[in-house]
Amino acid sequence: MPMKHWTVQDAASLYGIREWGNGYFGINAKGHLEITPTKDESLSCDVYEIVQHLKKKGIRTPVNLRFPQVLAHRVIEVNEAFRHAIIEFGYEGGYQGVYPVKTNQTKEVVEEIIRAGNKYHYGLEAGSKPELMIALSLDLHPEALVLCNGYKDESFIRMALLARKAGRKVVITVEKMTELPLILKVAKELKVEPLIGLRAKLNAQGSGKWETSAGDHAKFGLTTREILDAIEVLEKRDLLDSVIELHFHIGSQITDIRKIKSAMKEATRIYAKLRKMGVPIRYLNVGGGLGVDYDGSKTTFSSSMNYTISEYAADVVYTTKDICSQEQVPMPDLLSESGRAIVAYHEVVVVDIIGLIDTTHTKYTVALTGNEPQILKELAYTRDNISIKNFAEMYHDAITQKDELLTLFNLGYLGLEDRSKGETLFWEVCRKLSRILGSKSLKYVPEEFQDLNKSLADKLIANFSIFQSMPDHWAIEQLFPVMPIHRLKEKPGLSATLCDITCDSDGKMEKFIDLKDVRDEIPFHEPRGGESYYVAFFLTGAYQDILGMRHNLFGAPNEAHIMVHEDDTFKVQHIVKGDTVDHVLRSVHYDPDVLIAGPQTKRKPTAKGDAAEALRALLTEERKLHTYLEI
Repeated sequence: MPMKHWTVQDAASLYGIREWGNGYFGINAKGHLEITPTKDESLSCDVYEIVQHLKKKGIRTPVNLRFPQVLAHRVIEVNEAFRHAIIEFGYEGGYQGVYPVKTNQTKEVVEEIIRAGNKYHYGLEAGSKPELMIALSLDLHPEALVLCNGYKDESFIRMALLARKAGRKVVITVEKMTELPLILKVAKELKVEPLIGLRAKLNAQGSGKWETSAGDHAKFGLTTREILDAIEVLEKRDLLDSVIELHFHIGSQITDIRKIKSAMKEATRIYAKLRKMGVPIRYLNVGGGLGVDYDGSKTTFSSSMNYTISEYAADVVYTTKDICSQEQVPMPDLLSESGRAIVAYHEVVVVDIIGLIDTTHTKYTVALTGNEPQILKELAYTRDNISIKNFAEMYHDAITQKDELLTLFNLGYLGLEDRSKGETLFWEVCRKLSRILGSKSLKYVPEEFQDLNKSLADKLIANFSIFQSMPDHWAIEQLFPVMPIHRLKEKPGLSATLCDITCDSDGKMEKFIDLKDVRDEIPFHEPRGGESYYVAFFLTGAYQDILGMRHNLFGAPNEAHIMVHEDDTFKVQHIVKGDTVDHVLRSVHYDPDVLIAGPQTKRKPTAKGDAAEALRALLTEERKLHTYLEI
């Protein structure tokens, strides 16, 4: 039977792009990655062509590609989902979105979200004084809210209240009871009535990696007793009308819709009881947590979610209406602080592969002459005779033989050439076993062989730092989709993991998304000499830019903002050059001028003076360049 021709549909299935791409990413007829920023197929462009265009302009990889149209589309999608749910269920309140600036503070990102959300009265959430400065600098809709969350000192509160006095709708969320007296003190001093939110510490918890963000031991929020105490304090000051918001948050990346329903029931009951006590709360803030399906499995796995945006909005609206109807209280205006769901999809990190580590010596084969040590003959016999009928026994023999090989070497009975041949023979056994295990004739693969492909995987070296571009993968094992952006009409011939260029053993990716599980390697094409091979990381727009660190002093990569047009063309709207060597050195308090001068200035001239001058000239040139490798 002739081998099936490889197609782009096969590539799409292999990398799961239809599942995690969420309509934004696909593969075109050329076998290149394409982006459809509004999910309208008439508006798409070739990402490989974008990278080639940038290369001609001197913008090399690694490069962060930002697509502002994706941001706008996500804002519209969330707001329209709530609008439809409100109409469907006859909800008597409204909805406003609030973007938490901490998710990605990049100027262009925040400005695009506000521009797209203006007609929806989209607001901002600030968790620090710099973030509040950003929020107050922007031309928000008059009805848009600025929410101040997190722990606050007097100057933070003063900034918020002065903005309130200047006419901005700034709400200060009380996270702990010690903040309330401070708010009242500064408000009295400034002669302004504050807008106050109360954050409730719910019993309900989220799901996934951040499920401990809520519950009894949560970092933020007031207990039931503290909420009642706060109400009593405000009532005595005749400031009960200043309480306009009830807020809760059960964690980021909530994977299970049932957790959202449970939290909504509890929070809405608290809202209803407070309304019956005469607290004129207008807004019920459901916090963040709207998830992103990183692996496309639509499950409760930590890198997925078992619901859609429409289902999320419907459950929030329906649950709130149901409880309010039971309690016979007015339905509040709903707020949500979705960050990850808004910004994750808009960024693609493209890197180039600069090398291959052949872990299993695939370029070598061993042919024995008959004069080799007995252990090599035994390994060769195992290699030549392993089959579908005896693979388990033969593989166990190979492991024993390899151990014996190393013992004999360590005792001095074998030379380096013998050891090399023995190791190559062992890997030949493993590769032959892998083909057997992949055979359609084999109906069951024993558990002990499940990790074989992991041990056979090659390592591709990528010109990037995982600590800078995807710190969450290193820190909390967050999974991100990974795939090549071209050559997708070719069947991949490698099974590999990825290494970055830092000198840190943790600078690697050995866990990848899979619809059914987490895989230890991923198919790639073998790099061709003289040609660039580009790989992309997806859904990195939330937190990765901001959390990225300068490990080894690798700085921020180049950045390009791309607008897509209807004729399959694009425009590079904005370019942000990556950090230079000069910049990262100054960030750790070095003066590059002093470094370049070096100890040579303190020494007498020598015969090596020409070399010293050449070194200084090279260092002077290098300080202007980016921190990544020039390939």
